[in-house]
Amino acid sequence: MIQVEGLTKYYGNYKAIDRISFFADVGEVVGFVGRNGAGKTTTIRILTGYMPPNEGSVTVAGYDVLEQPIDMRQKLGYLPETVPLYREMTVWQYVEYFASLRGLSGADRERRVEIALEKVNMLERENSMITSISKGMRQRVGLAQAIVHDPEVLILDEPMIGLDPDQRAEMRAIIDEIGEDRTVFLSSHDLAELEKVADRVLMIHKGQIVAEDTPDALATRLEGERRFFLRLGNADLQTAADLITQIEGVLTAVVKDDGIEVAHPQDLDVRPIVATTVVGNEWDLLELKPLGTSLEDVFLRLTGEDAETR
Repeated sequence: MIQVEGLTKYYGNYKAIDRISFFADVGEVVGFVGRNGAGKTTTIRILTGYMPPNEGSVTVAGYDVLEQPIDMRQKLGYLPETVPLYREMTVWQYVEYFASLRGLSGADRERRVEIALEKVNMLERENSMITSISKGMRQRVGLAQAIVHDPEVLILDEPMIGLDPDQRAEMRAIIDEIGEDRTVFLSSHDLAELEKVADRVLMIHKGQIVAEDTPDALATRLEGERRFFLRLGNADLQTAADLITQIEGVLTAVVKDDGIEVAHPQDLDVRPIVATTVVGNEWDLLELKPLGTSLEDVFLRLTGEDAETR
């Protein structure tokens, strides 16, 4: 697992991260998101042992990053944003080379390379030159080198970057599988993808953690209300919205596009009475669906101008 306590890093007089603390447990995929300059890259560099903090402590797989860096690196797999690929190598040669750097040899090395390539669905392309494979395949080869030594902790920096929708879906499936029995710490700008793959999300803003929870819990906690969308077949929408607004418990009923968006408190479900009102007025109820708050909405509200003003 990863345990961070009071982590602080200065660049000269500039405080890049300010006393942040968090953890990532075994069997958990933790997403890490923030704007450019928020402190993501600095945090990852400290977690991987690339640079020391000015204050605070970090343990990875039970080893102190500063006091036991060699032991820590043996338990850590890292996929950087720009994967260091050697394009003149075949897929197998590349992963085998990194396995040798990890101290693996002989039959054990061959077995580990085969397992890693099989996990990322690249074993059938083991003899392909890296220069000849697609961007998505190169990302998977990069992931294979990160897991070839069977690390307990995996740090992935923008693993979805540059991938098309099919490739992103495949990468999500791979991350889900390899994250079942290890700790995965995943940094990404793609909030929609992060929402699909992360068990828990950390949001960093101006060097501080501003939110930490599951995507659903963050949305619910921030929203303070629930919303649903009504689509009616034979009603004047504004008239219907005005009537629905008068129902006890309805906070707002606003005409949007081809329907009505209704808001109500989290602890009071007004959908049954709204549906009864619609039917009682002989309007056709064509659709009633809940509307969620996306991770992107949460992020923008927490790190936007309004949040800073508050």
